[in-house]
Amino acid sequence: MAGGISGGISGGISDQPVILILKQSPAAGTGQERSVQEGFCLNCHFPSKACSEGSVSAFSYLCWRTWLMMKFAWDNYKQYALGKNELRPLTKNGHIGNMFGGLRGATVIDALDTLYIMELEEEFQEAKQWVEKSFDLNVNGEASLFEVNIRYIGGLLATYYLTGEEVFKSKALELGEKLLPAFNTPTGIPRGVINLGSGMSWSWGWASAGSSILAEFGTLHLEFLHLSELSGNPVFAEKVRNIRRVLSRVEKPQGLYPNFLSPVTGSWVQHHVSIGGLGDSFYEYLIKSWLMSDKKDSEAKKMYDDALEAIEKHLVKKSAGGLTYIAEWRGGILDHKMGHLACFSGGMIALGAQHSTGDRRQRHMELAAEITSTCHESYTRSGTCPAANGALPGGSGSSPLWIFASPHTAGVAEGSLSPQALEKYCRVEAGFSGIRDVYTTTPTHDNMQQSFFLAETLKYLYLLFCEDDVLSLEDWVFNTEAHPLPINHTDLRAAGQP
Repeated sequence: MAGGISGGISGGISDQPVILILKQSPAAGTGQERSVQEGFCLNCHFPSKACSEGSVSAFSYLCWRTWLMMKFAWDNYKQYALGKNELRPLTKNGHIGNMFGGLRGATVIDALDTLYIMELEEEFQEAKQWVEKSFDLNVNGEASLFEVNIRYIGGLLATYYLTGEEVFKSKALELGEKLLPAFNTPTGIPRGVINLGSGMSWSWGWASAGSSILAEFGTLHLEFLHLSELSGNPVFAEKVRNIRRVLSRVEKPQGLYPNFLSPVTGSWVQHHVSIGGLGDSFYEYLIKSWLMSDKKDSEAKKMYDDALEAIEKHLVKKSAGGLTYIAEWRGGILDHKMGHLACFSGGMIALGAQHSTGDRRQRHMELAAEITSTCHESYTRSGTCPAANGALPGGSGSSPLWIFASPHTAGVAEGSLSPQALEKYCRVEAGFSGIRDVYTTTPTHDNMQQSFFLAETLKYLYLLFCEDDVLSLEDWVFNTEAHPLPINHTDLRAAGQP
């Protein structure tokens, strides 16, 4: 997920956070298997007491444990906050916030596909019933274009593709129509905030000179292509293809993409480059757009390759302690820090590397592993929830899943620390809460169970530890909120795809 959180590597990563973990997977017969007293289905699809007790691998045990965490998170949300956007687990009430323009049920929409994938059938039906009966799109409020797209539209599209249930498709298309007025600018670059009732849009007050943010307008392509494909209306695809045209015309300093672009002039407002907050998911969506097109979108692939080459040349550095990091760039001057949001890049680079050959493949796989190792080093020094600001972890949990196409191969990213750390430090009586500062000896919780904890963190952990056939990476691409969208193995001309 994109954002403005910064904190990370400065000099030698001495005391700043980043994300996840590398280790050999436990092999059968090594003494690392566990007996699960509650009874557990070995394929981890139905962890139920009806299954006979037996010895299961550490991976299956962690899969089962993740399944229980999801059920616990959902059950408490349902009991104390159903229909609100998030659960406040300490005070046992709901939180609405002002990010979604009056829309409700962010946790419901974000959790739908995770519930379905984990075969939590009763819980999925509860969520579906809420969408059918209570999900109202006739709202009047200020919404983040980016957040509504990745959480609501992404979640609805993914659940439609997984289930074939028309209610999810119709809601996604209706909501997509409400986002289109944000593109009514001189360049077609959308503004970041839109009133879902009036259609009025504007830029964030903190954005320099009324600019739009690279990670926001650059993180629409996957969802909007599917909106065009499902609706038969090419307007959605045309909007995001125009963004590509604007970016192809504007000069890139040293081949890099700054974070702030004017929706009026189509020029950069500041020369601040970051692969973390404000920039992150733009790069992610380039490689994923190519993959989602079944490798037909050559424009996206070239943009990704060129951007990564510039990042390697100008931003990739090593700390005094030998840790690889990706610096930020401000008008030609390097800022030697890496925010925790940049940790997703290990997975992104590995994902791209798996579709490269020769020296390039080897170099990028090594870079991906080094970045993920750096992030792991930062988090293990705190031993708690990743991120000093305390948010429950989100998209960076995808790194281990993508670094190794099969999560059960030797060298797999060891998310095995994550379930234990999450339960030890983040679980409270009525859900999971972020921690305000992971570096204090007596951390305090922030009283927020983020919707993306159910959408991303628990889904990625489940896929990491469970059977490889739960969701084939040959057929699905995850949006930046971890909602799976199908790879288009057929012609996409109706959606405006080249």
